[in-house]
Amino acid sequence: MSESESSARSVCDPEELKTLFLFEKLEPAQLEALCEQGRVEEFGPGPVYTEGAPATCFYVLIEGTVVLTRRSGGEEVEVERTAQPGVYAGAWQAYLGDRVPQVYNNSLRVTVPSRFYVLDAEKLSTLMREWFPMALHLLEGLFFGFQNTQNAVAQRERLLALGSLSAGLTHELNNPAAAAVRATATLRERVAGMRHKLGMIGAGNWDRVDLETLVRIQEDAADRVGKAPDLSPLETGDAEDAVGEWLEEAGIDGGWDIAPNFVAAGIDVEWLTRVKESVPASVLEGAVRWLNYTVETELLMNEIADSTTRVSTLVGAAKQYSQMDRAPYQTVDIHELLKSTIVMLHNKFGDGVQLVKDFDRTLPKISVYAAELNQVWTNLIDNALQAMGGQGTLTVRTAREGDRMLVEIGDTGPGVPEEIRSRIFEPFFTTKAVGEGTGLGLDISWRIVVNRHHGDLRVVSAPGDTRFQVLLPFDDAEEAS
Repeated sequence: MSESESSARSVCDPEELKTLFLFEKLEPAQLEALCEQGRVEEFGPGPVYTEGAPATCFYVLIEGTVVLTRRSGGEEVEVERTAQPGVYAGAWQAYLGDRVPQVYNNSLRVTVPSRFYVLDAEKLSTLMREWFPMALHLLEGLFFGFQNTQNAVAQRERLLALGSLSAGLTHELNNPAAAAVRATATLRERVAGMRHKLGMIGAGNWDRVDLETLVRIQEDAADRVGKAPDLSPLETGDAEDAVGEWLEEAGIDGGWDIAPNFVAAGIDVEWLTRVKESVPASVLEGAVRWLNYTVETELLMNEIADSTTRVSTLVGAAKQYSQMDRAPYQTVDIHELLKSTIVMLHNKFGDGVQLVKDFDRTLPKISVYAAELNQVWTNLIDNALQAMGGQGTLTVRTAREGDRMLVEIGDTGPGVPEEIRSRIFEPFFTTKAVGEGTGLGLDISWRIVVNRHHGDLRVVSAPGDTRFQVLLPFDDAEEAS
């Protein structure tokens, strides 16, 4: 419905405008100018303007009742309801010109027949520049100063988060890389030892049958490494004692040093007894040491494989997290984004934090700005870990809630006090000590979820059970924008 169809004009009276608190300090000539430049319009119950539409007019209530609403998570949320004459809404940022998007940032409707003083946005901007030049400069400085401060601190927040993640990733990469280097150096020594032992075997009194038997036993030993059972520390200690005693009774020097390798490879006393029965007594010690080289070589190669796989996994997670070489807006499995973020933050978990992943794998893929959502998961998980102080349970859950996808980050920390719960998404508001936070993490998360994806971000909190809930619409967010 157009404006002309939903409203009717009436006479603008300067004296009536003077009764409104917004205009009560204006001079008579200024009140006359307002009536000349603007108009009084009457609206029946219904909408006056809609959020997101071009902001063309500035509205001041003369009489009636107005309701202001804003979209949040796909729903209209009532911001204010009032019958106070003089309240204003609409294109009140017209004085900023094209430096900001000139659209209505809320929706306005009336519940009873109401009258407004209406001024076109361009005329409001002109009057403010002519009548209040100093006030206009102050307002512009306040608006853009706050905006610049927020952008600068937000950039600093991102750099700090990036530095923290980079340090954590470097630490995580260093461990398997160092392990691979150590294992490679040890493997080189063992291979050299095997070459030396092979020369001794070749020069010894081994007949063909004994050598074939030894090779068969060697293959069996190598095969057992990959099938070795996982033992508890107590079971491992008992097994090493048994193997060490057997080797000592068999007259093999340094048997207690060999026992841990055999136990790690799944070799027990029963298997060693079969080896003893399969080779001549004169070559038993040489056979056992040859088998030790074989087993240790296999274990070292497994360690190298595990380490390099870990490095590859971390690099893959980092690439998934940063969305390197991928379009900003894409259709993704939300669980892949969550998993990559968890890997990136893993070094912050410590031994006292238990991770619980409760994923609904039936959820469909969703179209999102993936790298930006990873920033949301980072902020929420990092806050949860800090709230728990290194002890507790972190729960990451996904589910369907109506026509939206729910991603929930829960922790068992002390909770968010009720008196500050309504402020935690405000920019620069923080409960952390000075120097520990800028107060923009949740504000950035809010803007990414609500403004960027037309979703919703909310918190449910009690001592021992705090849950930040991100709701994302299944429909195409880019089309919705």
